[in-house]
Amino acid sequence: MPRVKRGLNAKKKKKKVLKQAKGYRAGKSKLYRIATETVDRALVYAYAHRRTKKREIRSLWIARINAAARMNDITYSRLMNGLLRANVEIDRKALADMAVNDPAGFTKVVEMAKSKLAA
Repeated sequence: MPRVKRGLNAKKKKKKVLKQAKGYRAGKSKLYRIATETVDRALVYAYAHRRTKKREIRSLWIARINAAARMNDITYSRLMNGLLRANVEIDRKALADMAVNDPAGFTKVVEMAKSKLAA
């Protein structure tokens, strides 16, 4: 079997990892073996935190909706229940944006939810 020289591919692989490790301190950005460990760990954290970010953003939306709802004399859970009964399909992102930027419109949505809760 003929001999395979891997110099070029090995160099490409190392350059790729060291490029990802750019900005790390000391040997973590210079030494290949240490850089691979650091980059692997960083990629794991990046993957996990992309999911955590979604969770945190949703909780921020809920906090904003709850604050605006309480200004209209209703709790978050009763508001969402009223919207469900009224068949209003506005997601939390849109509701939170409305609560911050369009309080009058949010009040109308709250009144719609309250009317369905009373009935």
